[in-house]
Amino acid sequence: MSFDSELAERLRAGDEKALREAYDRHGAAVLYLAQRLLGNRADAEDVTQVTFVAAWNGRDGFDPQRGTMLSWLLGIARRKVMDRFRAGAREQRIAETVQAQQATPVVEESPERIVDRLVVADELGRLPEEQRRTLELAFFDDLTHPQIAAATGLPLGTVKSHIRRGMASLRRRWEVDGATLGSRSAGPSRAL
Repeated sequence: MSFDSELAERLRAGDEKALREAYDRHGAAVLYLAQRLLGNRADAEDVTQVTFVAAWNGRDGFDPQRGTMLSWLLGIARRKVMDRFRAGAREQRIAETVQAQQATPVVEESPERIVDRLVVADELGRLPEEQRRTLELAFFDDLTHPQIAAATGLPLGTVKSHIRRGMASLRRRWEVDGATLGSRSAGPSRAL
């Protein structure tokens, strides 16, 4: 039995010393990944800690047959980095929304604008899961293509392809709906 297999068995059995050994063995790699993705040492250290807490809490879900302990820990770290990006983007949107509400009077949306938003939401729901996910991360969470690739584990070229195909699908739908409902004054960029 290899060291990693034995360590995995001890971890799954609830041996706290095994968690410490896993941290000693793989903590630097997790920290390196988190720091590369986040660009901030303090946030990377927080993500590393959260990763090992999540590994401990989810140790029953680790299956050595599906991959190494390091790959399992790095997968957890990627999800925790993505959570950090989402939380940061959400906080920024909230701050911007509060500032915008204080600075501008409330204006009701036009019925056309509401219909446009419903069409976009409906079409997003029709996209394949990975295309929809990459578009949501790009537009709603305001992540860059490299950040999306890091957070999802998809190659950068795949992320770009998903976004390009998703946008093309949305554009086609907009044009079909626009022709069906009559001409509109603004193009697809208005809803996106």
